This record gives sequence, structure tokens and C-alpha cells, in this order.
Amino acid sequence: MSFEDDFLFKAPNYRSSTLTNGIGRSGQRALLYATGMDEEDLKKPFVAVIGSFSEMVPGHAHLRELAEAVCQGVIKGGGVPRRSETIAICDGLCQGHKGMCYPLASRDLIADSVEMVVEAHHFDAMVLLPGCDKIIPGMLMAAARVDIPAIVVPGGPMLPGNVGGNPLFCSSELREFPGRVEAGVITPEYMKEAEKLTLPTVGSCAHLGTANSMCMLTEVLGMGLPGSGTAPAVSNKRKRIAKASGRAVMELLRRGITPRQILTREALLNGVAGAMATGSSTNLVLHLMAIAWEAGVELTLDDFDRISRRVPFVCNLQPSGRYPIVSLDASGGIPAVLKTVEPMLDTGVMTCMGKTLGELLETYRAQPDDVLKTLESPQKAEGGIAVLWGNLAPRGAVVKQSGVRESMYRFTGRARVFDSMEEADAAVSAGSIEKGTVIVIRYEGPKGGPGMREMLSTTALIMGRGMDRDVALVTDGRFSGATHGPCIGHISPEAAAGGPIAFVKDGDVIHIDITNRTLTIDVTEEEFARRREGWTPVRKPRMTALAKYATLVSGADTGAVADRNRLD
Repeated sequence: MSFEDDFLFKAPNYRSSTLTNGIGRSGQRALLYATGMDEEDLKKPFVAVIGSFSEMVPGHAHLRELAEAVCQGVIKGGGVPRRSETIAICDGLCQGHKGMCYPLASRDLIADSVEMVVEAHHFDAMVLLPGCDKIIPGMLMAAARVDIPAIVVPGGPMLPGNVGGNPLFCSSELREFPGRVEAGVITPEYMKEAEKLTLPTVGSCAHLGTANSMCMLTEVLGMGLPGSGTAPAVSNKRKRIAKASGRAVMELLRRGITPRQILTREALLNGVAGAMATGSSTNLVLHLMAIAWEAGVELTLDDFDRISRRVPFVCNLQPSGRYPIVSLDASGGIPAVLKTVEPMLDTGVMTCMGKTLGELLETYRAQPDDVLKTLESPQKAEGGIAVLWGNLAPRGAVVKQSGVRESMYRFTGRARVFDSMEEADAAVSAGSIEKGTVIVIRYEGPKGGPGMREMLSTTALIMGRGMDRDVALVTDGRFSGATHGPCIGHISPEAAAGGPIAFVKDGDVIHIDITNRTLTIDVTEEEFARRREGWTPVRKPRMTALAKYATLVSGADTGAVADRNRLD
């Protein structure tokens, strides 16, 4: 005699039926009842609502409230929401010290944690709530990897501050204040007061750093609802988007639409175009390639280079321009940006709205203003990010060309070499960097850092001291989205992997040519071969988590992802 029909709570095609159906699942059902579920709940789809709340991080401090709104939407859509959290590390808090080794490494940990909870508990769908830099790509990587119906609800940007009578003040400018104090441009007292006024609300920092670049990219890729990329963190609009996302994920579940149907190569190329049009952070190069890797899609630096030459930079956003992100939201947000560059997009791609991008854009109209320019009269003719190659970067390097003075597009200087960011910072602060210098910071790559730290403290000192007309910086590390100036990162191969940057010496002549996409050094292959003899890479101290990361991570030119060959 079979009792199976007595314990058939939901259709077997639901993943969560593994927990609810069958006489042998008595223990699992008891555990679900212990959380407050009843028999009616067992009949419904289970939806993971995975946040990244942190009291330490302003971009994440409000995410529990957004998660509540998501849960309301899931319930209205006929599902049972179950909340959990993953970690969140603030890049801004990590700037300028060893803590910066951890944010990029946390991206994979976040993706792994989402995979683990979703697969272990057999959720049917999920809504992901990230806020800042590495949490957003980590969750998008998990969405592509797990491939169940999913929507991302970013935390959104904070409002700008008001410093010195400037109501559009952002923390990207504040980062330059230490250099201005050292140069005698402002007083320590002025800086102390500015620190209290710069970040007036919760949310991701108000400028177009990596956090807001990723918020906007989520919408460009079709993984977030319209408006989710730019709606202020403290707005009722953000709460409405969260609630609507809960309902929308239930519709995706009913229609069987999963992230890999959305995150196609065409959609990822649209993502590259969106990054170029907005002037987004160079970190998007790493993150887009990592998302593509998880989605099983090919995406290379060649794609970034090709699109950067074709898609203009149309957004006048800090740090490369004048306005904070909330100004772009008021000017139509990402839909208006995409409408502006629509001729350069594949509009046939699917979105989490269950509509194609083209169908969504039919209802929007771009109204050009000082925040959002036109194709005919853009902020700059090329995209915000450029990819450089040459004998100093055989596998590529990246620069945020939208933030570089045109007078510095071509620059030749003599190398001043440092094996860490701290050493370079000390030299800049001591005033020992001469005009015509190319600062070289190495052993800061994915393996060498380990963790590929951002060199924001160095670039902020350079900009704050007004040295961006006379000095350039190249590194196998990376840069904050707040960075601007002649700063070239992601040099591949990195020093720890034996790339040419490991063998640069003080006084070597380096040529930077952004216009022609080259980064070269006046050192012959024969001389490089001689310098390699007996070479031992610098090995920096590392605890267990970073040691694991350094063992598995690939180069920046492939997105700094976990090396497949080491995982098989």
C-alpha cells in the first residue's frame, strides 16, 4: 500500500518538491513547520530572498527593509519567501591598506555562498539584494551559475553631499582632500568638516564608482527592473521596485525564464556598450568577464576594445563629469541611456520583465540635457574605457579614458618602480616623484596582492596634488571607480606570474598612447630575458582565505575568475 499521494504537496517539477513531497520527507517538513510554514505554504514555490545586510557598510545598511518589500511582492505573486544573508565588504573602508586584498576575493565567496544555500535547500527562484562593488557581480555570477529564475534588486545610490556650497559633492572628490591638505590647498579643519557632510544618507557612494556602475549594469543586462540601476536608495521608488521584483520573479518562474536565457553573449555585449556609454568603472571589465564565464559565454578584452571605439561616452557623471547618479535618475535613468545608444544595441535580448529590450525601450524617450548627452554631441566620442596592449602588457591593460585629460592621452616618462601601493604612497606624499615620471606599482595583481587591490590612495594623492598633468601610473592592480587621471591598471600578465612588469627598472622609458591603444617600454626582449635570470617573485604575507584565492585565481585579462583547470 502506497501513501505517496497523501504527501504530494506540489508538482514534482518544482525544485522545492524535493523537500516537501513524499513519505520519506517527514523530517524536512517538520523543519519547515518549525520556521512557521503551514501546509498551504508547502504547496507553493519557495523563493530565496538573499540579501547582504551589513551595519558596517552604508550601501547595505538599508537592505533588510528592501528585503521586506521583496517578500511582500513574492507573497502577492503566490510564492513563499525565505530570507538569508551573505557577506558584504566595503571597498571604501578598505582603501589604502591591506584590507583591500579582500573585496575582489569576496566576489567568489559570495557567489559560492548563494550557490550553496540555493542548491542545498532546492529553492525554485531567487531575488538577490546586493548594494556595492563586489557583492553585485558575485550575486550575478551566482545567478548565471545556478540558473533558476532570478532578479537582482540593487540597494541604489545615496544622495550627494553639500560641501563648500556645492550640493553635488561626492566622495570621489573627498578622496583627493589628503593630497590637497599636503599641498596646502585646504586646511585640515576644512577636510574634517567635509568628511561629516559628504555622505548624507545610506546607499552606494553617490558618484559613478564601481558600486553604481554595477547597479546600472544589472539593469542594462536585463537582470534588474527598469529604474533599479539609479533610483535613490532612500526613495519610495526603490521600495516599489523591490516589491515589484518579488512579483516579477514569480512570473519568471511561471514562464520558465532563467538567467542564462537573459545573460547571452548579445546581452553581455550590450553590457559592455552600457559601460562605455556611462563612463563606468574599469572594474566592470573584470566583472563582466566573470559573469560571462559563469554563463558559459565567451567575452574577451577584444570585445571591450571594439565596442569602446564605437560607442561614445554620453553621461556627464562624476568622477569623469559633473553630476551624481541621482541626477541621471532624474534625467530618465538607464532606460534613457539605452534609448540614446539604441542603434548600437541588440534589442532582441530577453529581460527579467519577460519582454525583450526593444519592447521595453518602446515606452521610453531620451530627453538630452547636461547630464545625458546625444550620440551626435556626446561627452566624448569614444567609450569610457580603453584597452591597451604592448610589450609591457602583452595580454592587455585597461584605462578609464573618460577621466583622463586629452593632453595625457599620449605620455612618455621614466619609470619609478614600487612593489606595493604603500611604498608609492609614501613617495608621493614625500614629494619625491618628479615630473615626467611613470609610477609603476607591481605585485598587486590577483595572485601577487593577493586580491588585486585598488590603487585609489595613490591616485587620490596624485590628483589632490595636481600632478595629473605631469605623472602617470601603471599597475597590475586595479583602480576604484572613483579614480580619474592617467592611471592604467590590470596589466597582464601580472608581476607574480612573471609578466614584463616584474622586470621594469627605475629609469626605463615607458610610452602610453591611449589614442592608439598601446603601452610599451623601451626594453628589448633580449634584455627582458637577461633580467628574468634567477628571478624570484615577491611573495606577500597572506592568511588562509587569500592563500586559497591566490592558488585558484586566473589573470585579470580573463576576469580574475577561479581557474577551471585547478577545479577539475
